[in-house]
Amino acid sequence: MSEKPKSVYENNKLLKRLRHEVGRAINDFQMIENGDKVMVCLSGGKDSFALLDILRQLQASAPVEFSLFAVNLDQKQPNFPAEVLPNYLKNIGIDFKIIEEDTYSIVKRVIPEGKTTCGLCSRLRRGILYRTAKEIGATKIALGHHRDDIIETLFLNLFYGGKLKAMPPKLVSDNGEHIVIRPLAYVREKDLIRYAEIRQFPIIPCNLCGSQENLQRQAIKEMLQLWEKQHAGRIETIFSAMQNIVPSHLLDRQLFDFNSMENGGDILFDNELSGSLKAPNTGKKIINILDSR
Repeated sequence: MSEKPKSVYENNKLLKRLRHEVGRAINDFQMIENGDKVMVCLSGGKDSFALLDILRQLQASAPVEFSLFAVNLDQKQPNFPAEVLPNYLKNIGIDFKIIEEDTYSIVKRVIPEGKTTCGLCSRLRRGILYRTAKEIGATKIALGHHRDDIIETLFLNLFYGGKLKAMPPKLVSDNGEHIVIRPLAYVREKDLIRYAEIRQFPIIPCNLCGSQENLQRQAIKEMLQLWEKQHAGRIETIFSAMQNIVPSHLLDRQLFDFNSMENGGDILFDNELSGSLKAPNTGKKIINILDSR
């Protein structure tokens, strides 16, 4: 039985919105340039499947030419269906590489039972992916983190790390050799869940770290979901706040020169709740500092 016209309309509306949001993020942060070779990190989860799928669609109509190369890291987790991703990537006709590294055994040996494995797993995975990007000549590394991931990371760092820090949509790796991009930065997770259902991606669950109970990230996710339920629009406001930073009203002396109070003065206190507050002449300075980290 074919879908009802309303369902088809809603699905098409979602697809257009996702393409628009990914395209806007790419444009806003200059993520992809002419001639780029973008290495898309494919984990087997809904987010990375959607990322690759949407980038392939944008590639056909983008004003710049770029190539895509999919990479999956087989970490040798028990019962990992190793044939799923190669079959999928062959069917869609994209260049890819499957890297086999037994990081699972390392993590299980180093991390005590019951403790969170995500940190070490991420570090090991990141090093392998950086090495692979260099080997294949990739100019950009695309990750599937979405808007909810970014917001959750903000609160994780705030509550547990004592930092006002999230996930940047674009960054340079610590060794300065790689540019990492997050084209899904504007995309909501619930839209990705629906998109994965529509596209029927062969999802592979993560049994090593993502399904562990009582993770700090899961607690943050539940907190945000409760907030959104009780106060509709709060998540949107939080995300907007991350794009409207006023360094003069924080306490970081590296972001604002408190010794030279020439940028704004008392006018910064006017209309604080109006939604139009901006820190004069500080935006470019913020970008330069973030880019240097």
